[in-house]
Amino acid sequence: MHKVFLVDDEPFITEGLFDAVDWPAFGLEVVGTAENGEDALRRIRQMPVDILITDISMPLMNGLHLIRRAREFRPELKAIILSGFNEFDYLKEGMQLGIENYLLKPINVKELNDTLANTVEKLNSVPFDPLLREYNVQIMKDNTMYRWITGRISDAEFDERAGMLGISLHAPYGLAAVLRYESPHSEDYEKAFARVADAFAGNRTVVPFRDMEEDIVIAAGLRVPEKDKPKLARQLSELRASLSSGGGQARLSFGKVYPLRSRLTDSYEEAKKAQEYFLVYPEKEWIDYGDTESFQQADLSEFSIDWGDYAKLLVAKDKQGLSARILGDFDRLRRREGVTPSYMQELAMELIIRFKIELKAIKHTDERDIFSLGFERVNAAADFASLTEAVRLVAERCVDSLASDVRSPVVAQVLAEIHRNYAEELSLKALGAQYHVHPVYLGQLFQKETGESFTEYVNKYRIEKAKELLKTSTLKVQEISRKVGYWETGYFYKQFKKHVGISPTDYKALL
Repeated sequence: MHKVFLVDDEPFITEGLFDAVDWPAFGLEVVGTAENGEDALRRIRQMPVDILITDISMPLMNGLHLIRRAREFRPELKAIILSGFNEFDYLKEGMQLGIENYLLKPINVKELNDTLANTVEKLNSVPFDPLLREYNVQIMKDNTMYRWITGRISDAEFDERAGMLGISLHAPYGLAAVLRYESPHSEDYEKAFARVADAFAGNRTVVPFRDMEEDIVIAAGLRVPEKDKPKLARQLSELRASLSSGGGQARLSFGKVYPLRSRLTDSYEEAKKAQEYFLVYPEKEWIDYGDTESFQQADLSEFSIDWGDYAKLLVAKDKQGLSARILGDFDRLRRREGVTPSYMQELAMELIIRFKIELKAIKHTDERDIFSLGFERVNAAADFASLTEAVRLVAERCVDSLASDVRSPVVAQVLAEIHRNYAEELSLKALGAQYHVHPVYLGQLFQKETGESFTEYVNKYRIEKAKELLKTSTLKVQEISRKVGYWETGYFYKQFKKHVGISPTDYKALL
């Protein structure tokens, strides 16, 4: 097995890395850890080490100096750098040293796993392949772009890393496109992505990358949307057709055009949602999210379906309540003046897509058969009764899917309440009254099904939300404390240190 050595002056970081990675699965063994560069150098001299994973900022000797010194006696040593928020000046120097990757804290485990797999591949092959260096850069692009387009990295941080990676997204407008490629052969996906990347090589304003669901995302800057968007659409459509002709299936979707720097996240979310409409329109070559809104006629703007109520009934596994709500809403719509059959059909399809998204969010699985059948029935519906029946059957099958889980409806409702209103005052007494369950019994049932007490679960969930805000916002710790439900800052510090191991102030300093 190849030997790995971990170096970071914060012990909880090395402990976290040790636990987060299935090292034996990569053919790796962690042979030691150290809290500073000098200690690490001394120990690496005494034992065989193939991969060094090191922080940059450490006392006595920084990570870059450690790599240089260690390679004096271990020239083939592979190095992976860990970096905090304000250390991008080191990236260029690190890449000149031939590092395997430059990972930003908090560490993205998928990016680390990809880097380790690639590094092991290098170690197992004698000749150096320059394409592997390009692959590492692409992993960094994937991670940087995904964090930015989902709002998990500040613009300043993004700009600094983007400059090193050859990304230039400074046009006034932009859009996101999603190319979902499916093939029975896993290696075809990498080839498909390589073709997309090659198509835009040298174009710094169009950036292809892969998101966490393995969709190929294209983020594009547009100076004149009326001209630039059709040109991009034609190029991507040709790519889609070419990829589909090779035995796989490629589906292309677009979000709407927005101001690039402030709302590209919205375009990305729309492009992802537009992918769901291929279940409705499988014959389409590509789908623009703007086109899916065409059925929302202006004279019917007062009519709305409260999806929040549907989601609550679904989580509660309330088949009867869902059926009544579907029949009631569609009957109310049917009676409105000016409503067309095509509008009702489009609304039924939209509701089924909502069910699909909600079920996937709860179970983290894509149960496509449930929804494909629903769309077929909606398309074939010849009257009002068959249309509403198609939607009702989808709702029932979603409930049946959730019912296969062991969690009781009341605990599912309590969990949903925590996730929605974690910043509010929450208690077993109030929730028990809301769901007509004795609070003592509710507490016992909650602990039995989740493995944690109600209070412990709420605190853990709030701390996770606080960590997200510490990573993505410029709010002060006291402001974050209140936003996640702690009005006593001292208690927030106590809970944060209990669950994370360090104070929120120290945690933010590591980002």
